[in-house]
Amino acid sequence: MSLPGVSREALIGSATLGLAFITGYYIGKRRSRLYRMNTFKSHVGLKNEPIMQYILNHSLREHPALKKLRLKTLEHRGNSMMVACEQSQLMANLARLIKAKKAIEIGVYTGYNTLSVALALPEDGKVVACDVSEDYPNIGRPFWKEAGVEHKIDLRLQPALKTLDELLAAGEAETFDFVFIDADKENYDNYYEKSLQLLRKGGIIAIDNVLWGGRVLNPAEDDLETQAIDKLNKKLHTDVRVTLSMLTVGDGLTLAFKL
Repeated sequence: MSLPGVSREALIGSATLGLAFITGYYIGKRRSRLYRMNTFKSHVGLKNEPIMQYILNHSLREHPALKKLRLKTLEHRGNSMMVACEQSQLMANLARLIKAKKAIEIGVYTGYNTLSVALALPEDGKVVACDVSEDYPNIGRPFWKEAGVEHKIDLRLQPALKTLDELLAAGEAETFDFVFIDADKENYDNYYEKSLQLLRKGGIIAIDNVLWGGRVLNPAEDDLETQAIDKLNKKLHTDVRVTLSMLTVGDGLTLAFKL
């Protein structure tokens, strides 16, 4: 088929552009759908949603230093990694509920959630905060000090698995009350198993990003992170060592209660 006055090359070029547009449209639509599924965080996708603002206006209670750190973190491009304030408050309340004294945080970022948990612990409480770089935690340090809880935070700058092994070797198995896992996804199962050894009966392991923007619905063959999360989700569902709830808070939050 040919059109008068239109060269074959122009037709091919137009068809190619059209195909590229359609492909881009559907890829973008799919990504947009996945992104919308990752909009449970108040500071990522729901910040302009009236219902989320209502939730924050009627439930969020932030220590002044905690609020300052949240606003400081929002100045950074990677702020989507920050635990949502409403999720952080939930976990801090859980820590209070079980009268937690010793906690572990695997993945610190700027330390917003670290500070939130530290504030929930008694004066002689301790948070072992695991990260591999001090760049982001250094953002939070002044606010930890301002809140008067810097002495509660034991920042370990090395691979988290090494820190967990050191705690086990030091005889601290079954002495921790609360663990939050929010680091490299391919090690999620390793973090979970070692955390379970360190946790006392009745303690809680909170696992972040368990919905992973909806990607867990159909993990790609080359997406090892999503596969790791999906595998752990399936394992937890049948793990008789814990009871659990998976919540649509943040990017998905699983709470595992050790039996």
